[in-house]
Amino acid sequence: MEQMPYQIQTYFLEIKKADLKDLRKDIWSDIPVPACLQVGNTRYNVEICYRGSYTREFRKKSYMIKFMEPKTVSDAHILHLNAEYRDPSLFRNKLSLDFFQDIGVLSPDSQHINLVRNGSLKGVYLKLESVDEMFLKRRGLPLGPIFYAVGSGANFSLYKKNGKRKASLTSGYQKAFGNESDYKYLIELVKKVNNTPLSDFPRIIFNLIDTKKYAQWLAGAVCTMNNDGFTHNYALYRNSNTEQFEIIPWDYDGTWGRKISGSIMKYNYVPIGGKETNQLSFLLLQVPEFRKLYRNILEELLETKFTVPYLTNKVTSMHQALRPHILQDPFKKKDIEIFDGEPEVIFQFIRDRTAYLKKRLKYLNS
Repeated sequence: MEQMPYQIQTYFLEIKKADLKDLRKDIWSDIPVPACLQVGNTRYNVEICYRGSYTREFRKKSYMIKFMEPKTVSDAHILHLNAEYRDPSLFRNKLSLDFFQDIGVLSPDSQHINLVRNGSLKGVYLKLESVDEMFLKRRGLPLGPIFYAVGSGANFSLYKKNGKRKASLTSGYQKAFGNESDYKYLIELVKKVNNTPLSDFPRIIFNLIDTKKYAQWLAGAVCTMNNDGFTHNYALYRNSNTEQFEIIPWDYDGTWGRKISGSIMKYNYVPIGGKETNQLSFLLLQVPEFRKLYRNILEELLETKFTVPYLTNKVTSMHQALRPHILQDPFKKKDIEIFDGEPEVIFQFIRDRTAYLKKRLKYLNS
C-alpha cells in the first residue's frame, strides 16, 4: 500500500503586543495570555503559555494552547507545540510516539506544523495531542484518572533519587484528569509495589497494572533508549473498567541515539531492563512470569518492527517532507548539513542497539 505524503500545515498565531510582553516577562509562569490561532480559514480564540522545564530557556520556545471559543476543536481542549530545539532531526519525538502506537501502547498523536507568530515565521514545531479526558474519548476508552510523571520522584518508590524518604507518595506526579480522591489509586499502587513480597507480586501487582501493556511500553522505551523515560516522561491512566493502570509515553525527543542535549548517546547506555531507578520495572523483572513476557515481546520487536527495513520509509518520508521547511526555519536552517545526516544516525543506532539487545536476551531467561 502506497504511503500518503506527510503533510505539514501552517498555524498562524496572533498575540497583542502587551500580551506578548506579559508572556515574556516570566518564562516560568504558567499563567496564559489571550491569543488568536488560525488554522486554514478558521480562527479560534485561545490562551497560550510556555511549556516544558529547561526548554523554556531556549531561544525557540514551546507552547501550550488552550481553546477558549469554541472550547473544543477536533475533539481537543488543549494542544502542545514542541519546538524540538535540541533534536537535530526534529522528528525523534514523533518517530517514538508513532512507534509506540505501532507496538500496541497507548500514545499521543503528533504532527509537524509551521508556526507563524504575528507575521513572523518561528519555524517547524511538533503539535502534540494532550493526554487528558479527550484523549480517552477519542479512543473510546472508559474515563479514568490520568497522572503525568513530571519529576524524578515518579519512580514507584518510597524514596527519592537521593535516598531520602518521600514526604508524599504522589511526589513527582501531577493530576491531568480526575478528582482529588483519585490519588488514592496512585498511593495504593506505590504502597503495594514497595510492600508486596516478590512471591505475592503476580497475585497483587498484576491486578493493579496491565502487565502486557506495561511490558510493551518497557520494550519500546528500551528500544528507543529514552534515558529519562523510566522515572518521568510518561503518564499513568487507570482504566475504570479493568481497574488497572496503563502507561503512556510522553516527550521522547532524547531517543534514537541522541541525548536530550542533542549529543550522541552510545547504543549501550540504557540496559536491557531499563533503568533500575524505576522500582516497578526493577521488581517486575525479578518475577519469572513477567520476565518471560517481556523477553518474548522484546525479541519479537527486534526481529520485526525495531529494524531498519521496517522503519526506513517512516524515517525517510518525514525527513524529506521536513527538509524544505527546515531550510526556512530561522532557528534550524544553519544546521541543515547535520539534519541531512540524521537518517543514517538513526539507522546506525537501530543496528547497534539491536545487536546489543539481542546479545543480552539470554539474561532475561527465567
